[in-house]
Formats: sequence, structure tokens, C-alpha cells
Amino acid sequence: MTEHFDLVIRGGTCLTPSGRVEADIGVRGGRVAAIGQLGDANAAETLDAKGLHVLPGVIDSQVHFREPGNEHKEDLESGTRAAVLGGVTAVFEMPNTSPSTTTGAALEDKIDRATGRAWCDFAFFVGAAAENVNRLAGLEQLPGCCGIKIFMGSSTGNLLVREKGLLREVLQRGRRRIAIHAEDEDRLEERFEYARDGRKPYCHPIWRDEQTAILATEKILSLVRETRRRIHLLHVTTGQEMALLAEHKNLVTVEATPQHLTLAAPDAYNRLGTLAQMNPPIRDEKHRDALWRALADGIVDVIGSDHAPHTLEEKGKPYPESPSGMPGVQTLVPIMLDHVSQGRLTLERFVDLTSAGPARVYNAARKGRIAAGYDGDFTIVDLKAKKTIENSMMASKCGWTPFEGMTVTGWPVATVVRGNIVMRDGAVQGTQIGGAVRFHDTGG
Repeated sequence: MTEHFDLVIRGGTCLTPSGRVEADIGVRGGRVAAIGQLGDANAAETLDAKGLHVLPGVIDSQVHFREPGNEHKEDLESGTRAAVLGGVTAVFEMPNTSPSTTTGAALEDKIDRATGRAWCDFAFFVGAAAENVNRLAGLEQLPGCCGIKIFMGSSTGNLLVREKGLLREVLQRGRRRIAIHAEDEDRLEERFEYARDGRKPYCHPIWRDEQTAILATEKILSLVRETRRRIHLLHVTTGQEMALLAEHKNLVTVEATPQHLTLAAPDAYNRLGTLAQMNPPIRDEKHRDALWRALADGIVDVIGSDHAPHTLEEKGKPYPESPSGMPGVQTLVPIMLDHVSQGRLTLERFVDLTSAGPARVYNAARKGRIAAGYDGDFTIVDLKAKKTIENSMMASKCGWTPFEGMTVTGWPVATVVRGNIVMRDGAVQGTQIGGAVRFHDTGG
């Protein structure tokens, strides 16, 4: 009997939980229905993947898409378009918009804004704040919520949580994993002299020095040991932190970014100026090497882009008036595939860091692997393709990338979201079918 599918991906090398398999994949009703030699199976649509690698859909678990409040530099349509052009099938978006995502109504508003406009699947963090600490356990259970976010260092609006007592209260509310931006606000304020009065961008990692990160990480780890609440530490930048985190892997998962794994001071600041400015900062080669050792040792669980766009006009302001952050959702896959090409990590490790890892950390339902019953999300890549990253390629409204002019080996050639081909050969296609990601440990 001939099988019928909505989509068949034929002849690719598939990265499955059992290893690399030369196989066809049949998708029906948005989910993987068959993996194997599907022969003369009928399909409404066929994608020829011969000579290509079919990866489980990449999840970028840290993006800032600026809507509502700052749509001039990004919105949910442009951000998710950049995502699928870069091979990303789902994004988890941060709460530091305007207004901040600290209430059920603000979360629902974001979901409404994304529905019908998002090219990939999505979920949103709720930000912890003094005003909502008593409601966090309920907020984290709402549909479309991927978890709670704590900013221990400066952020927008009311999202700064710096006092140990309030941090403890947040950790004691609810049970899902909490994402942490760990920089010590007291030290940032004490050391601001290193940034003020005509200083240059290379002063950024001097102002926000290693100890600023280490103090915050030590503080949150002491509370984690006390409360036994699981956390996910975002964009870790120092070797000392990685050593601390290695001792707490029963309660802490760890993210690194492509920027911190690729760029280094002082070269990045000399070349890029304020375009290299992000928080925590790009640090020197010693710390970059330590991140790679931590990745090799299994300390790093997730690669997230920390996509945080600002316009060139905004970034052109004199430091430190220039805002921190750089785009990255569209370049995460090619930058990391180039590291695969250079032998710094295997393709299997890349898959674990960008698909299985985010799904595991946040308990996403039916995401993160190529297996029967899972969503038909695929990042299809050509590992041999050589391309030069250019600003003109970027779909983000900010219109630039810190990797301008970098030639990479490995490129996403198709993006499939729940069986729908939304990107092929560098162009979006079809309609914006993105929906809210579901999670095993919520009502969503």
C-alpha cells in the first residue's frame, strides 16, 4: 500500500538520535511520520536533500526582537524572517521590550502579535521583577511561556533584580528553569568611571570586567544551592565561571554564544568599535579558549545567539552612550558550522547544542530531534558550501552583522517548520505559519 505524506525529504544524511542515517523523512500533519527508504511514497511536496545534511530544527533560545516598543530596529516578522533565513525553526524571545513582559496580558499580547506574522515557532520569557514575584509561579505556566528571566545586571524598565533577598524570592516561586543574566550591578556602578568621559569601546570589558560576572555567578550559585532551583546561565564569558559551573551541573545548565566563541578583544574592538559592544563583553583570547574547553568538556549545554539588534545610527553614538547588543539569529548556524568545518566541534555536538539542548533545558514538547511523533522541524545544510557573510544578506531591520566579510564553510539551504518549507536557497517562501511552542511542564 502506497503511503501518503504532506512532505517527503529525500536522500539526505539525517542526524537522528541513533546517529547519521542516509534516509528519507516523511511528514504528515506537521509531525515526523516515517524515517527510512520511502520508495514510491506519495507526497504533496518533495524536497531533494541528496548531498545535504538534515538536522533537527535549530532552536535559538535567546533572542530580543524589540516588539513592542522598538519596532524601528526589529519586530516579530523581521526577526523571525532572519531566523528562518539562518536555518532557525524556533525562537525564545526575551522580556525586555516596552512594556516589559512581566504580566499575563503582556505575554498574551506578544503571542497575538506573533500569530500570523512569525515565520518560525516562538515562545516568550516572562521577566522577573519586584512587582510580579508573587505571581511568577502562575505566569510560568501560561501557554507560550518558555520560562522566567532574571537580569542581575542593568536592563530596561523594571527588570533589574539585584538584591539577594529578592533573588531568593524569585527562585522560591515556581519550578521551571530560570534563565539568568549574571553581572553584578553594584560592581558595574562602582566601575563606571572606566566607561565615562570619552572612553573608547575597548574599555567595555575593563568596565564590565571578569569579576563583575564572577561575583554575580557566585551569588546566584549560593542561592541555587540553598533553594535547589534549576537555572540556566546565559552567555557565560569567563573561564573562572565555567570552572564554578562545572561543580553545579546537577542544578545549572550553561549557554555560550557564537560571538564569544568567535570574536576576541582587542581585535574585535579595533575592527568593529561599538559594533562589538555587548553585555557581557567580548573578552580576550584567554577567555575565548576557556569557553571552547568548557564546550569540549560538556559544561556548555546550549548555543544561543543573544540576537540584540540596534540601528547603525544608535550604535554610532559615542561610547558609552552607544547601546550594547548585536544581531545574531541569522548567523548562528553558519558561524557554528564553520567551527564544525574547522574541527572545533562535531556536527553531532552542534546538533546537541542547538536542537536537543534547548529542548532539554526548557522541556519543549516534540522539539529538538528527528524522531517519529516529533514536529517536522528541519535545518537542512550544505556542509561544503563556502559563502561570505555580508550586511546586505541580513533580514534584521538593523541591517548589519559583526561577521561582515567573514567567509565560512557550511550554510543553511532550507528551513522546514512543522512540515512547511519556509526557506529555500536563501529566500523565504509560503506563509507565516509560526505558532507557540508547547512545553511538557506547563499548561501550554
